[in-house]
Amino acid sequence: MRNRLRTCGGCGYRCRVTTPGDESRTELAWREIIDNYGERVVLPDDDASGTSKDTPSSAAAPDAREAGVSDAEAGLPDDLVDDDEVEMRDRAIAEAERFRPPPAPPFPVPRTWQRGLAWAGIFVAPLLALVVALFSLWVTPLVGWALVGWFVGGFAYLVHEMPRGRDPWDDGSRV
Repeated sequence: MRNRLRTCGGCGYRCRVTTPGDESRTELAWREIIDNYGERVVLPDDDASGTSKDTPSSAAAPDAREAGVSDAEAGLPDDLVDDDEVEMRDRAIAEAERFRPPPAPPFPVPRTWQRGLAWAGIFVAPLLALVVALFSLWVTPLVGWALVGWFVGGFAYLVHEMPRGRDPWDDGSRV
């Protein structure tokens, strides 16, 4: 029975499997999808003189400008000119209602100079150590230890200055 399903004429397993040389309906459908993928640009056929019979001649362009048509629309065929007032109004409304983020708040300034020095130790000391390491600059070991001390001291100061009293029911979230 197993052999019979594999070699069946039209309903077995082998009948539904495509092989590399098979031109089945599935293969043809995929090939058609790939061949027609994406938008195709329609180019006018150019004759020997270099002008097309579908596009207006340069003599017709001034007449179109006099009629109040913009330069971009003057060279377009009549069916491609966008003269739908509702669509132009919708575009203007969409542009007017487009989200514009509010201006950014000013950069926060530390309340005290000690706090500013501590925050500088958190950010500037590792940055300086990184620059020294990346460019292989020789610095005296005292400078390296000073950077480490500035970082650790700034962190310890900020942790020490954190508010201590906290509501036991407060989980820290704010709405």
